Amino acid sequence: MITSVILKKLKTAFTDLLPIILVIAFFQIVVLRQPLPQMGEVLFGALLVVAGLSLFVQGLEMGLFPIGEAMAHALARKGSIFWILCFAFALGFSTTVAEPALIAVAAEAAEIAGQGGLIDPSQDSLNQYAFGLRMSVAFSVGLAILIGVMRIIRGWPIHYLIIGGYALVMLMTVIAPQEIIGIAYDAGGVTTSTITVPLVAALGVGLASSIRGRSPLVDGFGLIAFASLLPMIFVMGYGLIIFG
Repeated sequence: MITSVILKKLKTAFTDLLPIILVIAFFQIVVLRQPLPQMGEVLFGALLVVAGLSLFVQGLEMGLFPIGEAMAHALARKGSIFWILCFAFALGFSTTVAEPALIAVAAEAAEIAGQGGLIDPSQDSLNQYAFGLRMSVAFSVGLAILIGVMRIIRGWPIHYLIIGGYALVMLMTVIAPQEIIGIAYDAGGVTTSTITVPLVAALGVGLASSIRGRSPLVDGFGLIAFASLLPMIFVMGYGLIIFG
């Protein structure tokens, strides 16, 4: 039975990765007309990816989703809005500040800014710029999750908040320095990480399930939208401070 479950998980992971494999194979064989370099290593790496994806998804189902919902239920039963909001902010901040994609984008942005003469190219200055960028994004994600949780508690319509938020993004785009706009929009994407998304989604669903009059389907989702929205605003504000 265990073998059957493992094979089923591997098959599901392989099916999910199949479109990527087909695209790479098509362009390599039909367009480039070249064999893949180091075919053995590529195939072995693909097998590791399939196995890793299977384990990752299983870990989400066994660990992150249950713990997120359980903590949401426990905090809701405790009846303290203060601790619910503190947990929401801490969850968003902590899962974002160590996000590898954000660290990579911040380091690359600092390197390019140093080469372009926008900041001092010394290593200390580059590290300070990258650190400030990461902190801006992490703080904004924490605040975004806090606002999203408050929306669930108070029953605020999500479309008003999203429309208002993107209107503010457009306004910030007009006044922000050109050097930071692209980074800000990328920062909105890298925040939705493999750890943040399942924990935040589980938090929203668990909280909506625990509050009378709230629907897990209608009210439980939407937190990730805030996590992608606010970093754009905060990073452009960070650019106004640094470059403005």
